Amino acid sequence: MRVIPAIDLRAGKCVRLRQGDYDRETVFGDDPAAMAARWEAGGASRIHLVDLDGAKAGRPVNVDAVRGILGRVSVPCQLGGGVRDGATISAWLQAGLERVIVGTQALRDPDWFVSMLEAYPQRLVLGLDAREGKVATEGWLETSSVDAVTLARRFDGLPLAAIIYTDIARDGTLDGPNLEATRALAESTRTPVIASGGVGTLADLERLKALPIDGVIVGRALYEGRFTLAEAIAAAGPPEPPASPT
Repeated sequence: MRVIPAIDLRAGKCVRLRQGDYDRETVFGDDPAAMAARWEAGGASRIHLVDLDGAKAGRPVNVDAVRGILGRVSVPCQLGGGVRDGATISAWLQAGLERVIVGTQALRDPDWFVSMLEAYPQRLVLGLDAREGKVATEGWLETSSVDAVTLARRFDGLPLAAIIYTDIARDGTLDGPNLEATRALAESTRTPVIASGGVGTLADLERLKALPIDGVIVGRALYEGRFTLAEAIAAAGPPEPPASPT
């Protein structure tokens, strides 16, 4: 299971929101590029970026900060927030992102998202941000009536790189991930699933490792020093091989 450190961007700074609330923000640094370099040096094989202002505005906002990160690190980066049209997808991929994450617009217009998957195979990620199992949109400011598993199944079998599942109630907290919902989603689709939200201990990573998922995004716990990235990678690594029969 891959551990992916998160850099959430707001007003050009590294922040974390608690449960998606823009009024409950903690600033962890004013140099996102330096933060990305720190995670790369710590062993990250991919970095997760979120344009929080973009998610709220419906268009890219923290462009300079993202470009600064891409110019500083060599590991692949993925980004979500404010991706609502094909031109934005194309521009971000051309800027050097490995993957672009689409959430709100995939719910609004599934047929459009299918066309984007066909145009950019294995370069797009579906961002499923859920509140009590229902997909949230507009930077988590609105909650739809669509079930997260139902939306995931809509794109099953298409050239989708991954699905990121975030339980908003757990995001930005250290209360532990929603194991049941994450397992249910992972078992309902053939697309690789990445868990996000609530990881606070190495034990959380051990529990997630037992699920049929591809990776986990970790934010606040790393920023607060609950464990190091190296420790997280070790905890999420492959289990010990079985002893040889005697």
